[in-house]
Amino acid sequence: MELPVSTPDSGGKKKGSYTIETRNLSYALPSLYDEVSGIFCCKNPKRPQKFIIKDVNCEARPGEITAIAGPSGAGKTTLLEILAGKISPTKVTGEVLVNGHPVNAKCFRRLSGYVTQEDALFPLLTVEETLMYSALLRLQGGKKEAANRVGVLIKELGLEQVAGARVGGGANRGISGGERRRVSIGVELVHDPAVILIDEPTSGLDSASALHVISLLQVMVAHQGKTIVLTIHQPGFRILELFDRLVLLSNGGVLHNGSLEHLEERIKFSGLQIPPHINVLEFAIDVAGSIVIQTSETPNVHFHIKDHGEKKESLRKDDEGFTISNHNDMVENCPSYANSYVEEISILGGRFCKNIFRTKQLFATRIIQALVAGFILGSIFMNADNNLGQVALQTRLGFFAFSLTFLLSTMTEGLPIFLQERTIFMRETSRGAYRVSSYVVANTIVFLPFLLMVGLLYTVPVYWLVGLRGSMDGFLYFAMVVWIVLLMSNSFTACFSALVPTFIMGTSIIAGLMGSFFLFSGYFLSKEKIPSYWIFMHYLSLFKYPFECFLINEYGGKGGKRCLESERGECKLFAIDFLKQQDLKESLKWTNLAVMLSFILGYRVLCYLILWCRCYRTRN
Repeated sequence: MELPVSTPDSGGKKKGSYTIETRNLSYALPSLYDEVSGIFCCKNPKRPQKFIIKDVNCEARPGEITAIAGPSGAGKTTLLEILAGKISPTKVTGEVLVNGHPVNAKCFRRLSGYVTQEDALFPLLTVEETLMYSALLRLQGGKKEAANRVGVLIKELGLEQVAGARVGGGANRGISGGERRRVSIGVELVHDPAVILIDEPTSGLDSASALHVISLLQVMVAHQGKTIVLTIHQPGFRILELFDRLVLLSNGGVLHNGSLEHLEERIKFSGLQIPPHINVLEFAIDVAGSIVIQTSETPNVHFHIKDHGEKKESLRKDDEGFTISNHNDMVENCPSYANSYVEEISILGGRFCKNIFRTKQLFATRIIQALVAGFILGSIFMNADNNLGQVALQTRLGFFAFSLTFLLSTMTEGLPIFLQERTIFMRETSRGAYRVSSYVVANTIVFLPFLLMVGLLYTVPVYWLVGLRGSMDGFLYFAMVVWIVLLMSNSFTACFSALVPTFIMGTSIIAGLMGSFFLFSGYFLSKEKIPSYWIFMHYLSLFKYPFECFLINEYGGKGGKRCLESERGECKLFAIDFLKQQDLKESLKWTNLAVMLSFILGYRVLCYLILWCRCYRTRN
């Protein structure tokens, strides 16, 4: 495959350039002992901290690719996360400067692009759709501007041949690993950032794909003057030659900060000889113990003059082609949200729809499941109320209880999809792509028609086969209750997907709570028999309110005069009397619906608050 040589059209505007510098940067992991003793003890001897990086001084300049290299555990990703603002500045000592001024983390996150090591992409969207949705959320100017930018970006990334192919990932087959990596980079390039931070861009790729990715970055540096910082483990000869500056870390300290030629001279100056056919960087990592760590307290005079000359050469390059932005320009040009609240909901809603319709286990499976379950349950409980007596009444109540169990439990199938979306959501909101509230509202709106369709496919066969109250108003009310139950379950799952860290924990918590709700619903134990210290669970139960709605719809209103039990031709129990035994009033028919709607709203608000707190912690 040919390497792309075209560059995006910036409209003739000169983009501001940014020099990133760190001074005595250190980051240590707080130990559990320190955290606990800080809470319970007034005085405690401080244990030695475990530094991930310590006294790091380095620089990344516009028009250059700066590679952070080193062995595993050297602190490469940690340093990159600090530069990207992913690690809170309050947990870091030292300074991160942008063009000589302390970094404004909020603005810098929005002006820069940060590509993580894992490719967090929607597997069922095509390459073009992935970039298009990212452009719509990050760019002003509407679909036309976004389409132009995506067209240029696809050509620049060399993705024309796979633009219409789905991204794939996991069990979904899609594009190759190298192409998926370029899509991840493209997602962060749609708003044309002046600074690009990439964690392990060649990880998991073959040598040809790795060279293709780094060559692409070199083209951007040469033509657009971007500041590119990346981490890399052990690059090959051809890739290593494309780097302008190398920051070599070992045990959290800087062994070298400069060009590859200076690293080679540094190794020779240390009295070491590089064997033939061995990568300079690979050899430097092997003999890291023999190279003096560079700190502000131990300057290396031998290389000071050369690095100073190199800096002058870089500044001359800046004067020729690139505009160095000052601190005030970065704050003034700090982008706000690209779209209005309504536009964000529309864009996110469209993306949600495509993902739902293309996810077989969520769309096709749920539709088939609802339809099949409706017919099977209908055939099992068919005309169960034709006979009078306690057995027939209990059979009908069992049908209502099982229906609710089925409707509430099956929505947990969407938990893995919610968790997958959360990873992408956290990345996008941390870069200022859209508001948290827009995401929650769009997610809610999209599921309304989908769950209505699922509810109707279940209700239509089961209602008439079982032989429930034969009136249209009874059927419509039953269908509405089923729809609201599905929305409750969906909101409940969405709320806990925002809270739990893993699928296994989420499944365990949701299953446990659903079982508790069923236990305290009033079906097994009446409210009077539930202990007073557990009565709150009765009112919080998602089973209680729809179960009572089913009973009132079936045995209240026009069906209240129906005989449920008789003896020797004389009715012993009318439907209305049965409702009185259950302490159910006709007015609860609509009051319970209002309570169920409040559950939906409450879980969605709680979901919003949890996601907002997650985003706030990430940003701050």
